Amino acid sequence: MQFLKEKFQPIIILVSAIWIVEIVNFFLGHSLTGWGILPRSLGGLIGIPLAPFIHAGFWHAVSNTVPIIILGGLALASGDKRFWLTTAEVILFTGIFVWLFARDDYHIGASGLVFGYFGVLMGRAFIERNIASVIVAVVTVILYGGMLWGVLPIRSFVSFESHLFGVIAGVVVVWLNNKIGKAQPE
Repeated sequence: MQFLKEKFQPIIILVSAIWIVEIVNFFLGHSLTGWGILPRSLGGLIGIPLAPFIHAGFWHAVSNTVPIIILGGLALASGDKRFWLTTAEVILFTGIFVWLFARDDYHIGASGLVFGYFGVLMGRAFIERNIASVIVAVVTVILYGGMLWGVLPIRSFVSFESHLFGVIAGVVVVWLNNKIGKAQPE
């Protein structure tokens, strides 16, 4: 049990942060949604690092927790340091893309990060092309391939932009990290 706790500590920390914010947000009447990303507004910039931790309610947080545990766990297989760097980069790039290009409404929730992990896992398979990343990508598609419907503007109350830009950010993060890694002397 201790091994699992240590191995999954980054996921435990991330999910705990989301739930601590959700509990605080609940007692504040979900007023923290105003700290989400409001595209092309100066105040909306604060939402770039905060939006993944702010949810519109209990079920919104639950719907992001399970895929964070699974997809984040698959991303964690590459190690703690790479996981935290990837998580920070996906949050940053997704947030910037949403701030620049999304519709004028508050965008909150960890679904951009969830879709970002999906993009990272797919990107690793296509860019790194090693057997482990391909196997992880196949498992990811089997488990979560259907979530790609979420990048389409099907429901007006869902930030499909966070989903779409999350996938794009995930692939961009892998591409940039591999490009930078190859450019550095050994």
